[in-house]
Amino acid sequence: MKNIIEKFYTALNNHDGNLMASCYHDAIVFEDSAFGTLEGERAKAMWLMLCESQKGKDFKVEFSNIEANETTGSAHWEALYTFSKTGRKVHNVIEAQFEFKDGLIIKHTDTFDLHKWAKQAMGIKGIFFGGMQFFKNKLQSQTNLLLDDFIERKKSTN
Repeated sequence: MKNIIEKFYTALNNHDGNLMASCYHDAIVFEDSAFGTLEGERAKAMWLMLCESQKGKDFKVEFSNIEANETTGSAHWEALYTFSKTGRKVHNVIEAQFEFKDGLIIKHTDTFDLHKWAKQAMGIKGIFFGGMQFFKNKLQSQTNLLLDDFIERKKSTN
């Protein structure tokens, strides 16, 4: 299953959201601090949205320490990019945990230091508020609204 993790992160680095989504089982459960818990098509759509928004930008992914057996896996990955809302550089360090079913990823949990991310992405606001629960709740609300808009746009163009 190591190859599916490598395929997933290579696709992310290449901004190929469709290839990333093809690595996910239809019953996928994704979780991180920025989006909360996403299931099924919403989890797939998140990667499509992120890849689409990063095309032509300075988004870069580095991944390493991939370990996997038939049922579980893990990886270390780092995202380097400019946060579009503030123009600030971000270097996010993430630990990923995976579960597999039918040769695909059925559970994917990304863990990172949200306060550290907020300091980089938002500067002084992130320093003061990035470690607070209300910040996390607001961020998840905003990212999920963006995801809802993206999904609606995709539906209307298909």
